[in-house]
Amino acid sequence: MGLGSVALASLMAEKAQAGPSALHHPPKAKNVIYLFMAGGPSQLELFDYKPRLRELNGQPIPQSYIEGKRFAFMNSTHGVKLLGSRREFKQHGQSGAWMSDLLPYMSGVADELSIVTTCQTEVFNHAPAKLFMNTGSTQFGRPAMGSWVTYGIGSESRDLPGFVVLQSGPRGPRGGAVNWGSGFLPTTYQGVPLRGQGEPILNLSTPADIDAAAQRRTIDAVRDLNLKRLVATGDEEIATRINAYEMAYRMQSSAPELIDISGESKATLDLYGVDPKQPSFARNCLLARRLVERGTRFVQLYHTSWDNHGGKGETLEDDFPKTVHDVDQGCAALIRDLRSRGLLEDTLVVCGGEFGRTPMGENREKTGRNHHIDAFTMWFAGGGVKAGQTVGKTDELGFNPAEDKAHVHDIHATILHLLGIDHKKLTFRFQGRDFRLTDVHGELITKLFA
Repeated sequence: MGLGSVALASLMAEKAQAGPSALHHPPKAKNVIYLFMAGGPSQLELFDYKPRLRELNGQPIPQSYIEGKRFAFMNSTHGVKLLGSRREFKQHGQSGAWMSDLLPYMSGVADELSIVTTCQTEVFNHAPAKLFMNTGSTQFGRPAMGSWVTYGIGSESRDLPGFVVLQSGPRGPRGGAVNWGSGFLPTTYQGVPLRGQGEPILNLSTPADIDAAAQRRTIDAVRDLNLKRLVATGDEEIATRINAYEMAYRMQSSAPELIDISGESKATLDLYGVDPKQPSFARNCLLARRLVERGTRFVQLYHTSWDNHGGKGETLEDDFPKTVHDVDQGCAALIRDLRSRGLLEDTLVVCGGEFGRTPMGENREKTGRNHHIDAFTMWFAGGGVKAGQTVGKTDELGFNPAEDKAHVHDIHATILHLLGIDHKKLTFRFQGRDFRLTDVHGELITKLFA
């Protein structure tokens, strides 16, 4: 293979790695940290204060609210009773944001947040709802938002993946890897799960009997063969394979350095509430900060499980407060830490689940709430977001938006906009059609913009 062919193949490989990298307008954010609360947190126990719902506790919900509606675990909506929250709510900060007593740490950063109480989705079961929130579609094979972002504008990190996934909680999210898959985009843009302890990425370490020089010779030989095939076929997946080998080689040193938090100060560890010897959501928040410091474009944290129906391990009285406790300090610490290091201005932090919970109770062993798609809460901070406000308003029962509804497609369009991407222009042709994250939908939530 001639020198010119090698150069051409190398350029093709680099282009496949970098993506279009064309911003449509000046960005407000460079990176995203997406805190995904898998299972559907109850907004009515956290952010959406409804005193009228408490007054009507135990009464049947008016049929006008539920006529024609479907719920995941309510076979009949007749006789379903309203459930007022038992949590104590107060206003916090100069913004006067309502938060419950379950959020002592987050209430301290209320003025950094833009809280949207009127989010809406279309799917009321967990796996398809997670898929919809992450890919904009309920169909398998669509790229995750992190994949779209890294395809669109690439990553500033040469030694770490542009899209990294961190997990915590008792199990992984329903749906698993499809939530961070690259779909029909080249696989170089898929999310890479990173473990917070031990070997960061399984099967990454070099076997003990292989020295560095031998490994380098092997990688170079494989690269030369792949380059030859790339020139012959133009197949972008071969370029992806080349980049995967090179990235894995570089990550053998960069990934262990990333998860080694021994150099973090005691003050920082105390801020997050991290036990250096234990995996946790808080530790993953700290790793998320370290990732964006190193140029990773999109970091997504999944924490389970928020599915509080009222059965064993799923009660609002006992189990829900424990789950909130697991994330409250880490979320607040992440915002404070990013702010103190000058990173919050360029980092968009997003937090929410796949849907919310009903104003009606669901009685199993104890009290819980069913899945609710018509109104739930997400919060945003940094990265061009207007701080210290609540966007949208729900009705007196918290069932429907009364103003400023924010559909999943609108949320996606807004996140892309803050990154300098026009959601209508970021497309990929597949099977004869131009696809995009927001399909044929999506309106900007302009009240979020600073």
